[in-house]
Amino acid sequence: MTQSTGLPGLAAGYVPRPAAADDAAEITRLRSQFVLSEPLDEEWLGICRDQLASRLRPGGDARACVVDAPGGGLAACALALIHPVLSAPKYPRGLAARIHIVAIEPAHRRHALARAAVSTLLELLEREGVTLYELHASAEATPLYEEFGFARDPALMRMTRLPQARGGGAG
Repeated sequence: MTQSTGLPGLAAGYVPRPAAADDAAEITRLRSQFVLSEPLDEEWLGICRDQLASRLRPGGDARACVVDAPGGGLAACALALIHPVLSAPKYPRGLAARIHIVAIEPAHRRHALARAAVSTLLELLEREGVTLYELHASAEATPLYEEFGFARDPALMRMTRLPQARGGGAG
């Protein structure tokens, strides 16, 4: 008998669950293969895995929901990083979350796994008092996020600043 999740469109046999520190290696693999513009090398996979495992433990700032693949490993994941904001009427607990990763193995796509993982993650975050959510959406994923209530924000800007190498500049 297949467990019913109550999630619309979710294919039989797939059940989203909260992630544990033991899931960090698979979440990192999915991120590297299906989210980043260039896959991570083994050194960076290890760094990210260890960092994420620590952040998924109780007291950490990471929350994730995953869906196990029938043959082992993960079929899907959705990961959020929680951060504090100043409290306001819309943010009474002063908590925000950035949905950092939503990744689905290609063999498991078109089974509503992204919807199930994100829905379960949002429910988990809501129970913790998070009221502000942010994410970067691909054009393909935008309609799904809009169904959850996400809206475009033209004011959002982004920048990456890496430290400059020391001693290499002209005087």
